[in-house]
Amino acid sequence: MRNNMSVQTELDRYRAATRRSERINLLLKVLLWIVMLTGAAVFMTPFYLMIVMSLKTPAEIAATTAWDIPKNPTLENFSLVLTNPNVSFFGFFKNSLFVAIMSTTGVLVSSALVAYPFSRLKFRGRDRLFLLLLATMMLPGVVTMIPTYVVYKYLHWVDTFYPLWVPAWFGGGAFNIFLLRQFFMGIPRELDEAAILDGANHSVIFWRIIMPLSGPALATVGIFAFNYNWRDFMGPLLYLNSPEKQTLELGLQTYRALNNEQWNLMMAGAVLVMIPLVVLFVAGQRWFVKGIVMTGGK
Repeated sequence: MRNNMSVQTELDRYRAATRRSERINLLLKVLLWIVMLTGAAVFMTPFYLMIVMSLKTPAEIAATTAWDIPKNPTLENFSLVLTNPNVSFFGFFKNSLFVAIMSTTGVLVSSALVAYPFSRLKFRGRDRLFLLLLATMMLPGVVTMIPTYVVYKYLHWVDTFYPLWVPAWFGGGAFNIFLLRQFFMGIPRELDEAAILDGANHSVIFWRIIMPLSGPALATVGIFAFNYNWRDFMGPLLYLNSPEKQTLELGLQTYRALNNEQWNLMMAGAVLVMIPLVVLFVAGQRWFVKGIVMTGGK
């Protein structure tokens, strides 16, 4: 009888502990959701203000606060931006698209080529070289800005697109190499050994085994690279002098100066610049998240 009572007591304690644990987990989830939603609201605030102001007329902007939803939304601001005779928005778009595509392609190819030996091959000094590569991430870009400009000037590349995309084909950047190396290290080495037994060399292994299996990591690096080059302002500001060669970010500043800071037009232009990035992220979101998780977990 006592044994049965003891067992029943233990069961009651276990059930009570389980209920307490469930309540604590539920509370933690609710708190986590509150923190996440608060953070999302904070980060989305600038986008909300940008979209709201792009749909207002100048008179409505003057009569209301930036937080107020437009009473009579209008798309005229977007039409004025796209059809402005003094500033070729489509020309800027074409220039930005060319630079972003060429740079992104270069980053994907070159960073993958560099990451492969760091992850799959064994050679003397490999780890030291990789640490040296990572150390370059601590070097501020402003330090190399003037020497780089001098080099491009002697190459007669100033006022051309070459400084904006050619360097991407020579290494791809330490951060991108790091991401791809982490992903490559997670691919089973048995695949390499089986390919070598079949007579494949490292070139075949890289192009036919590693690259097809690295879709999430390549998508992640590609999205990062495209976003950086699409939003780059300092590079075009330094190297592009001709108005017809300006990119969207630089052209948006020119548009602001020509229109005396009309915020409705400025916000409409900013929304148009942002749309391709939103479309790209939404299209590659699944691959992007998967790539971040898999490269960060190795």
